[in-house]
Amino acid sequence: MRLAVIGAGAVGRSVVELAGGYGHEVVAVADSSSAVVADREGGAAGTGGDGVGVDADAVVARKAERGIVGDDNPDDALAADYDVLVEATPTTLDDAEPGFSHVTRALERDRHAVLANKGPVAERFGDLRAAVDGSDGEIRFEATVGGAIPAVSTVEDIEPGHVTAVRGVLNGTANFILTRMAAEGLDYDHVLAEAQDLGVAEADPSFDVDGTDAALKCVILANVLSFGAADDPADAREFTLDDADVEGIRDVPGSALRLAAEDGRTVRLIGEATGDTVRVAPRLVPENGTLAVSGTQNIVQIETSHAGRLNISGRGAGGPETASAVLGDVGRLE
Repeated sequence: MRLAVIGAGAVGRSVVELAGGYGHEVVAVADSSSAVVADREGGAAGTGGDGVGVDADAVVARKAERGIVGDDNPDDALAADYDVLVEATPTTLDDAEPGFSHVTRALERDRHAVLANKGPVAERFGDLRAAVDGSDGEIRFEATVGGAIPAVSTVEDIEPGHVTAVRGVLNGTANFILTRMAAEGLDYDHVLAEAQDLGVAEADPSFDVDGTDAALKCVILANVLSFGAADDPADAREFTLDDADVEGIRDVPGSALRLAAEDGRTVRLIGEATGDTVRVAPRLVPENGTLAVSGTQNIVQIETSHAGRLNISGRGAGGPETASAVLGDVGRLE
Protein backbone atom coordinates (compact mmCIF):
# COMPACT_ATOMS: atom_id res chain seq x y z
CA MET A 1 0.00 0.00 0.00
CA ARG A 2 1.17 3.55 -0.76
CA LEU A 3 1.04 5.78 2.33
CA ALA A 4 0.86 9.54 2.79
CA VAL A 5 1.87 10.34 6.37
CA ILE A 6 0.52 13.61 7.75
CA GLY A 7 2.31 14.54 10.97
CA ALA A 8 6.01 14.15 11.71
CA GLY A 9 6.06 13.76 15.46
CA ALA A 10 7.22 10.57 17.17
CA VAL A 11 4.40 8.47 15.70
CA GLY A 12 4.58 9.87 12.17
CA ARG A 13 8.34 9.49 12.00
CA SER A 14 8.08 5.92 13.27
CA VAL A 15 5.50 5.06 10.62
CA VAL A 16 7.86 6.42 7.97
CA GLU A 17 10.76 4.39 9.36
CA LEU A 18 8.85 1.12 9.84
CA ALA A 19 6.48 1.06 6.84
CA GLY A 20 8.92 -0.72 4.52
CA GLY A 21 9.26 -3.59 6.96
CA TYR A 22 5.50 -4.12 6.73
CA GLY A 23 5.58 -4.14 2.94
CA HIS A 24 4.28 -0.61 2.43
CA GLU A 25 5.67 2.38 0.55
CA VAL A 26 5.62 5.95 1.90
CA VAL A 27 5.03 8.29 -1.03
CA ALA A 28 4.48 11.53 0.90
CA VAL A 29 5.22 12.99 4.33
CA ALA A 30 4.08 16.33 5.73
CA ASP A 31 4.47 18.29 8.92
CA SER A 32 2.72 21.58 9.69
CA SER A 33 4.93 23.67 7.40
CA SER A 34 6.56 21.40 4.82
CA ALA A 35 6.30 18.18 2.87
CA VAL A 36 8.22 15.74 0.71
CA VAL A 37 6.38 13.97 -2.10
CA ALA A 38 7.65 11.15 -4.26
CA ASP A 39 7.37 11.69 -8.01
CA ARG A 40 6.57 8.18 -9.17
CA GLU A 41 7.49 8.94 -12.76
CA GLY A 42 10.64 10.99 -12.43
CA GLY A 43 12.11 9.96 -9.11
CA ALA A 44 11.34 11.00 -5.57
CA ALA A 45 12.23 14.18 -3.79
CA GLY A 46 14.86 13.33 -1.23
CA THR A 47 15.28 9.74 -2.43
CA GLY A 48 18.16 9.94 -4.86
CA GLY A 49 15.76 9.61 -7.79
CA ASP A 50 14.93 5.90 -7.52
CA GLY A 51 11.21 6.55 -7.91
CA VAL A 52 10.23 4.08 -5.17
CA GLY A 53 8.98 6.52 -2.53
CA VAL A 54 10.51 8.89 -0.07
CA ASP A 55 13.79 8.08 1.65
CA ALA A 56 12.79 7.42 5.26
CA ASP A 57 16.25 8.08 6.69
CA ALA A 58 16.55 11.35 4.80
CA VAL A 59 13.13 12.54 5.97
CA VAL A 60 13.85 11.76 9.63
CA ALA A 61 17.31 13.32 9.47
CA ARG A 62 16.01 16.46 7.78
CA LYS A 63 13.31 16.85 10.43
CA ALA A 64 15.89 16.54 13.21
CA GLU A 65 18.42 18.86 11.61
CA ARG A 66 16.25 21.51 9.93
CA GLY A 67 12.87 21.13 11.58
CA ILE A 68 11.17 20.35 8.24
CA VAL A 69 10.58 17.16 6.29
CA GLY A 70 11.10 18.60 2.81
CA ASP A 71 10.75 21.58 0.52
CA ASP A 72 7.21 20.94 -0.74
CA ASN A 73 3.96 22.41 0.56
CA PRO A 74 1.95 20.32 3.07
CA ASP A 75 -1.02 20.47 0.72
CA ASP A 76 1.06 18.59 -1.86
CA ALA A 77 1.15 15.57 0.43
CA LEU A 78 -2.63 15.58 0.77
CA ALA A 79 -2.91 15.64 -3.04
CA ALA A 80 -0.34 12.88 -3.58
CA ASP A 81 -1.09 9.54 -5.25
CA TYR A 82 -1.56 7.33 -2.18
CA ASP A 83 -3.80 4.46 -1.08
CA VAL A 84 -3.94 5.25 2.64
CA LEU A 85 -3.65 8.57 4.47
CA VAL A 86 -2.03 8.20 7.91
CA GLU A 87 -3.32 11.01 10.14
CA ALA A 88 -0.72 11.48 12.89
CA THR A 89 -1.04 15.19 13.69
CA PRO A 90 -1.51 16.29 17.32
CA THR A 91 -4.91 15.67 18.89
CA THR A 92 -7.18 18.72 18.99
CA LEU A 93 -10.60 18.96 20.60
CA ASP A 94 -14.00 20.44 19.64
CA ASP A 95 -13.88 20.69 15.81
CA ALA A 96 -10.87 18.29 15.71
CA GLU A 97 -9.16 20.32 13.02
CA PRO A 98 -7.04 20.05 10.97
CA GLY A 99 -7.09 16.28 11.39
CA PHE A 100 -10.79 15.92 10.56
CA SER A 101 -10.40 17.78 7.25
CA HIS A 102 -7.33 15.73 6.35
CA VAL A 103 -9.33 12.52 6.76
CA THR A 104 -12.44 13.74 4.95
CA ARG A 105 -10.30 14.98 2.08
CA ALA A 106 -8.89 11.47 1.71
CA LEU A 107 -12.38 9.95 1.83
CA GLU A 108 -13.62 12.40 -0.80
CA ARG A 109 -10.93 10.96 -3.08
CA ASP A 110 -12.12 7.42 -2.21
CA ARG A 111 -8.88 6.78 -0.33
CA HIS A 112 -8.57 5.04 3.04
CA ALA A 113 -7.48 6.79 6.25
CA VAL A 114 -5.79 5.42 9.37
CA LEU A 115 -5.79 7.66 12.41
CA ALA A 116 -3.40 7.97 15.33
CA ASN A 117 -5.03 11.34 16.08
CA LYS A 118 -7.79 10.86 18.67
CA GLY A 119 -9.61 14.13 18.00
CA PRO A 120 -11.72 13.27 14.93
CA VAL A 121 -12.78 9.88 16.31
CA ALA A 122 -13.62 11.17 19.79
CA GLU A 123 -15.18 14.50 18.90
CA ARG A 124 -16.75 13.96 15.45
CA PHE A 125 -17.43 10.24 15.16
CA GLY A 126 -20.83 10.72 13.51
CA ASP A 127 -19.39 13.11 10.94
CA LEU A 128 -16.64 10.61 10.15
CA ARG A 129 -19.17 7.83 9.65
CA ALA A 130 -21.17 10.04 7.31
CA ALA A 131 -18.03 10.78 5.29
CA VAL A 132 -17.25 7.06 5.08
CA ASP A 133 -20.79 6.30 3.90
CA GLY A 134 -20.26 8.57 0.90
CA SER A 135 -16.86 7.11 0.00
CA ASP A 136 -15.23 3.95 -1.30
CA GLY A 137 -12.59 4.52 1.37
CA GLU A 138 -12.60 3.22 4.93
CA ILE A 139 -11.19 4.46 8.22
CA ARG A 140 -9.28 2.59 10.93
CA PHE A 141 -8.18 3.97 14.29
CA GLU A 142 -6.63 1.25 16.46
CA ALA A 143 -3.75 3.54 17.45
CA THR A 144 -6.09 6.11 19.03
CA VAL A 145 -6.90 3.96 22.05
CA GLY A 146 -4.02 1.94 23.45
CA GLY A 147 -0.82 2.32 21.47
CA ALA A 148 0.33 -1.21 20.71
CA ILE A 149 -2.65 -2.78 22.53
CA PRO A 150 -5.23 -4.12 20.02
CA ALA A 151 -8.28 -2.89 21.94
CA VAL A 152 -10.49 -1.74 19.06
CA SER A 153 -9.84 -4.72 16.81
CA THR A 154 -10.46 -7.14 19.69
CA VAL A 155 -13.82 -5.52 20.42
CA GLU A 156 -14.67 -5.69 16.72
CA ASP A 157 -13.64 -9.34 16.51
CA ILE A 158 -15.86 -10.23 19.48
CA GLU A 159 -18.57 -7.98 18.00
CA PRO A 160 -19.61 -4.88 19.97
CA GLY A 161 -23.07 -6.27 20.66
CA HIS A 162 -21.44 -9.01 22.76
CA VAL A 163 -19.24 -6.60 24.75
CA THR A 164 -20.81 -5.12 27.88
CA ALA A 165 -17.96 -2.85 28.98
CA VAL A 166 -14.35 -1.95 28.35
CA ARG A 167 -12.21 -0.58 31.16
CA GLY A 168 -8.60 -0.17 32.02
CA VAL A 169 -5.51 1.89 32.71
CA LEU A 170 -5.15 3.98 29.57
CA ASN A 171 -2.61 6.67 30.37
CA GLY A 172 1.03 5.87 31.06
CA THR A 173 1.94 9.23 32.59
CA ALA A 174 -0.78 9.07 35.23
CA ASN A 175 0.04 5.45 35.93
CA PHE A 176 3.75 6.18 36.36
CA ILE A 177 2.96 8.92 38.87
CA LEU A 178 0.56 6.75 40.91
CA THR A 179 2.99 3.82 40.83
CA ARG A 180 5.85 5.95 42.15
CA MET A 181 3.67 7.59 44.77
CA ALA A 182 2.69 4.17 46.10
CA ALA A 183 6.17 2.62 45.92
CA GLU A 184 8.08 5.50 47.52
CA GLY A 185 5.44 7.08 49.74
CA LEU A 186 5.84 10.38 47.90
CA ASP A 187 3.29 13.10 47.18
CA TYR A 188 1.96 14.03 43.75
CA ASP A 189 4.00 17.21 43.18
CA HIS A 190 7.30 15.47 43.94
CA VAL A 191 6.62 12.56 41.59
CA LEU A 192 5.28 14.83 38.84
CA ALA A 193 8.56 16.77 38.86
CA GLU A 194 10.46 13.49 38.63
CA ALA A 195 8.30 12.32 35.73
CA GLN A 196 8.92 15.59 33.90
CA ASP A 197 12.68 15.25 34.42
CA LEU A 198 12.52 11.74 32.95
CA GLY A 199 10.43 12.85 29.98
CA VAL A 200 7.48 10.71 31.08
CA ALA A 201 5.34 13.80 31.72
CA GLU A 202 5.01 16.89 29.56
CA ALA A 203 5.92 20.36 30.80
CA ASP A 204 2.16 20.94 30.89
CA PRO A 205 0.85 17.55 32.08
CA SER A 206 -2.83 18.56 32.18
CA PHE A 207 -3.94 16.36 29.28
CA ASP A 208 -2.65 13.28 31.11
CA VAL A 209 -3.08 13.95 34.82
CA ASP A 210 -6.54 15.53 34.52
CA GLY A 211 -7.83 12.40 32.81
CA THR A 212 -8.53 13.98 29.41
CA ASP A 213 -6.37 11.56 27.42
CA ALA A 214 -7.92 8.50 29.08
CA ALA A 215 -11.38 9.99 28.62
CA LEU A 216 -10.87 10.51 24.89
CA LYS A 217 -9.84 6.88 24.53
CA CYS A 218 -12.91 5.74 26.45
CA VAL A 219 -15.15 7.99 24.34
CA ILE A 220 -13.78 6.30 21.22
CA LEU A 221 -14.48 2.87 22.73
CA ALA A 222 -18.00 3.96 23.73
CA ASN A 223 -18.65 5.02 20.13
CA VAL A 224 -17.36 1.68 18.84
CA LEU A 225 -19.70 -0.13 21.25
CA SER A 226 -22.70 2.11 20.61
CA PHE A 227 -22.54 2.18 16.81
CA GLY A 228 -21.34 -1.40 16.53
CA ALA A 229 -24.26 -2.78 18.53
CA ALA A 230 -26.96 -0.69 16.83
CA ASP A 231 -29.08 -2.33 14.14
CA ASP A 232 -29.49 1.12 12.60
CA PRO A 233 -26.62 3.63 13.02
CA ALA A 234 -29.25 6.36 13.25
CA ASP A 235 -30.31 4.83 16.57
CA ALA A 236 -26.79 4.80 18.05
CA ARG A 237 -25.75 7.29 20.68
CA GLU A 238 -22.75 9.38 19.66
CA PHE A 239 -20.29 10.26 22.43
CA THR A 240 -17.91 13.19 22.71
CA LEU A 241 -15.66 14.34 25.52
CA ASP A 242 -18.54 16.42 26.90
CA ASP A 243 -20.39 13.18 27.68
CA ALA A 244 -17.59 11.80 29.86
CA ASP A 245 -17.52 11.99 33.66
CA VAL A 246 -13.83 12.74 34.28
CA GLU A 247 -11.70 13.09 37.42
CA GLY A 248 -7.91 13.21 37.32
CA ILE A 249 -5.17 12.39 39.82
CA ARG A 250 -3.99 15.83 40.98
CA ASP A 251 -5.93 15.57 44.24
CA VAL A 252 -4.87 12.02 45.15
CA PRO A 253 -2.81 12.41 48.35
CA GLY A 254 0.12 10.20 49.17
CA SER A 255 -1.67 9.29 52.40
CA ALA A 256 -4.49 7.68 50.40
CA LEU A 257 -2.02 5.35 48.72
CA ARG A 258 -0.37 4.50 52.04
CA LEU A 259 -3.73 3.66 53.61
CA ALA A 260 -4.72 1.62 50.58
CA ALA A 261 -1.48 -0.39 50.83
CA GLU A 262 -2.29 -1.32 54.43
CA ASP A 263 -5.45 -2.95 53.09
CA GLY A 264 -3.69 -4.71 50.20
CA ARG A 265 -4.93 -2.23 47.62
CA THR A 266 -3.60 0.61 45.51
CA VAL A 267 -4.97 3.45 43.36
CA ARG A 268 -5.11 3.54 39.58
CA LEU A 269 -6.71 5.96 37.14
CA ILE A 270 -9.40 3.73 35.61
CA GLY A 271 -11.39 4.55 32.52
CA GLU A 272 -14.55 2.66 31.64
CA ALA A 273 -16.74 2.74 28.54
CA THR A 274 -20.08 1.13 27.78
CA GLY A 275 -22.60 1.87 25.08
CA ASP A 276 -24.27 4.24 27.55
CA THR A 277 -21.59 5.85 29.74
CA VAL A 278 -17.98 7.02 29.92
CA ARG A 279 -16.23 7.44 33.27
CA VAL A 280 -12.62 8.14 34.25
CA ALA A 281 -11.51 8.45 37.88
CA PRO A 282 -8.95 7.23 40.43
CA ARG A 283 -10.16 3.94 41.88
CA LEU A 284 -9.02 1.49 44.51
CA VAL A 285 -7.90 -1.81 42.99
CA PRO A 286 -6.26 -4.92 44.53
CA GLU A 287 -2.53 -4.33 44.88
CA ASN A 288 -1.72 -7.56 43.06
CA GLY A 289 -4.77 -7.46 40.80
CA THR A 290 -4.91 -7.33 37.03
CA LEU A 291 -5.57 -3.59 36.88
CA ALA A 292 -2.57 -2.72 39.08
CA VAL A 293 -0.12 -2.52 36.17
CA SER A 294 2.99 -0.54 37.03
CA GLY A 295 4.97 2.28 35.49
CA THR A 296 3.89 3.37 32.04
CA GLN A 297 2.18 0.08 31.21
CA ASN A 298 -1.45 0.10 30.10
CA ILE A 299 -4.12 -2.58 30.36
CA VAL A 300 -7.52 -3.01 28.75
CA GLN A 301 -10.20 -5.28 30.21
CA ILE A 302 -13.03 -6.33 27.91
CA GLU A 303 -16.19 -7.68 29.55
CA THR A 304 -18.05 -9.99 27.20
CA SER A 305 -21.42 -11.71 27.24
CA HIS A 306 -20.10 -15.18 26.44
CA ALA A 307 -16.30 -15.22 26.75
CA GLY A 308 -15.97 -13.71 30.20
CA ARG A 309 -13.32 -11.09 30.88
CA LEU A 310 -10.40 -10.60 28.50
CA ASN A 311 -7.26 -8.74 29.55
CA ILE A 312 -4.77 -7.19 27.13
CA SER A 313 -1.76 -5.29 28.46
CA GLY A 314 1.26 -3.63 26.93
CA ARG A 315 2.75 -0.31 25.96
CA GLY A 316 0.04 2.27 25.48
CA ALA A 317 2.22 4.95 23.92
CA GLY A 318 5.54 5.53 22.18
CA GLY A 319 6.48 6.12 18.56
CA PRO A 320 7.28 2.57 17.38
CA GLU A 321 4.56 1.03 19.55
CA THR A 322 1.82 3.29 18.20
CA ALA A 323 3.21 3.04 14.67
CA SER A 324 2.83 -0.75 14.90
CA ALA A 325 -0.90 -0.25 15.52
CA VAL A 326 -1.13 2.17 12.58
CA LEU A 327 0.59 -0.27 10.26
CA GLY A 328 -1.53 -3.12 11.54
CA ASP A 329 -4.59 -1.12 10.51
CA VAL A 330 -3.06 -0.51 7.08
CA GLY A 331 -2.70 -4.26 6.74
CA ARG A 332 -6.39 -4.74 7.57
CA LEU A 333 -7.29 -2.46 4.66
CA GLU A 334 -5.45 -4.53 2.06
